[in-house]
Amino acid sequence: QVQLVESGGGSVQAGGSLRLTCAASGRTSSMYPMGWFRQAPGKEREFVAAITRSGNFTDYADSVKGRFTISRDNTKNTESLQMNSLKPEDTAVYYCVVREGGGVNRAASWWDYWGQGTQVTVSS
Repeated sequence: QVQLVESGGGSVQAGGSLRLTCAASGRTSSMYPMGWFRQAPGKEREFVAAITRSGNFTDYADSVKGRFTISRDNTKNTESLQMNSLKPEDTAVYYCVVREGGGVNRAASWWDYWGQGTQVTVSS
């Protein structure tokens, strides 16, 4: 089992920045790919970003590319999502995810473990 706890959500005006962090515990979480999803009210959960175990490969949704940066610290079993130039359409609950295995994938069903989520609200 892997436990995930997100932090860093909050409210910010459009154009501002936030940094989300996910702390993983339990099984050797530093060996796994990690990622972020988000879900806005009335919408389906959508892929945001992912990073491989080594951190050498990252993937981003087109809607956040160039504004968000995913990173990880395997010595601390954490991952982060730096979000810049935030827009009102970025408002959502953001979830940290981990997969027991290799690679990365944009399908929500592919990921094994999910955090409880943290709210991000961007006002215009």
